[in-house]
Amino acid sequence: MITTEGKKIIFTEKAPKAIGPYSQAIRTDSLVFTAGQAGLDPATGELVEGGVEAQTRQTLTNLKHILDASDSGLNYVVKTTVFLKDMNDFAKMNAVYGEFFSQNPPARSTVEVAELPKGALVEIEVIALLKSPHGD
Repeated sequence: MITTEGKKIIFTEKAPKAIGPYSQAIRTDSLVFTAGQAGLDPATGELVEGGVEAQTRQTLTNLKHILDASDSGLNYVVKTTVFLKDMNDFAKMNAVYGEFFSQNPPARSTVEVAELPKGALVEIEVIALLKSPHGD
């Protein structure tokens, strides 16, 4: 974790490295803001095979690892934004999403986009609370 003027840069090897000039997440005194994550395999940097369900599962697994490295977790997520390449994939994405957020799900927005990096079918970003604010 790198500290810069009140924010901490989060990085974990358990999630894909950034494919541009951005951080996996930024942690403040009480919140974690993740970059959008796609269904990339952290070991290869390539999209997982299996369509939108597999990509959604990998995306949420990547986010879980980033949140764990941030002193947070999926149960601390307060807001998600889901970007879908095709809104016709909504039900498939939603079914997998529900496996990760089965109780007390966060607020969510879902939008269809023209294109996602690396040809991804889904990208998700989250805002989460810290487990212990002001703690390291």
